[in-house]
Amino acid sequence: MRSQPMETSQSRRKCRVQRGFTLIETIVAIAVLTIGLVGAAALMTQMLSNSGRSRYMSIAAMLATEKLEDLNRFPASDPAIAVVGGATAGSLAADISQSVTVGANTETVDYFDVVQLSSGNGGISETSSGKDAAGNMVFTTITHQPDGTVVSTVGGALPPLAQDTLIFNRRWVIEGDQPAPGVRRVTVLVTLKNPVLSQSVTFQNSMVRP
Repeated sequence: MRSQPMETSQSRRKCRVQRGFTLIETIVAIAVLTIGLVGAAALMTQMLSNSGRSRYMSIAAMLATEKLEDLNRFPASDPAIAVVGGATAGSLAADISQSVTVGANTETVDYFDVVQLSSGNGGISETSSGKDAAGNMVFTTITHQPDGTVVSTVGGALPPLAQDTLIFNRRWVIEGDQPAPGVRRVTVLVTLKNPVLSQSVTFQNSMVRP
């Protein structure tokens, strides 16, 4: 008769102990799950950042190659590509304009430009700065429509920025007699201007031509 209260008391203590362990296990499980979710979120953020950076680096590489091809089309005597002896024209550190004289021809040459890229309305638009025959700053926009047509427009100001517009600065330098006498080295630096990433995006490429 006396053993029944003792058994009941022991049973109650076991029940309380079991409930206590269950609560601790639940808290540990929640903590482990939280750590796992935070780690997964950090990994996804890093993957998205790396993917965006790779995309912008690819565009910068394309723009650098495009400018090198444009400069390679000029004859060696053109002021846009001319450089005297071992001199250097242009700069990668600042927007430089220089007066260049070749024979009787003198021109003010810009060793920089700005490129805007947008993919709004299903088309891809590229706007680049330059100068007309009178030396005035102009902006040429080339739009590739979804149906394959290409439209080119010229204006005196940059077009309004779309939400997805990327702005790149291009600077280039021309080095005479580099890397060997009789040739010139052209180097183009492309920098993403608008801060779409926390990290800077730059790309540099060079070519050698007569």
